[in-house]
Amino acid sequence: MNLFTVIGLVFLLICAIATCLVRNLLTSVVIFMAYSLLMSIVWILLQSPDLAITEAAVGAGVTSVLFFITLKKIHAIKGDEEDDRQK
Repeated sequence: MNLFTVIGLVFLLICAIATCLVRNLLTSVVIFMAYSLLMSIVWILLQSPDLAITEAAVGAGVTSVLFFITLKKIHAIKGDEEDDRQK
């Protein structure tokens, strides 16, 4: 195995464990997004560009956006609404 592949797999393992252990939901989604990007790099290293593009688009893109919207809807992300109430 290539050293770069091993380093990528180690970072994937770290991201997977960190996603489960982090208490903050927003941080967990960001780590999950990094996991998906690392997974797309691993797919490139395994010479499967079609899976890499799909993983980057769906895993890091669409899924993360849906998680962010969900966190906003359940008020896990404090944003403009809280700022308006303080004024």
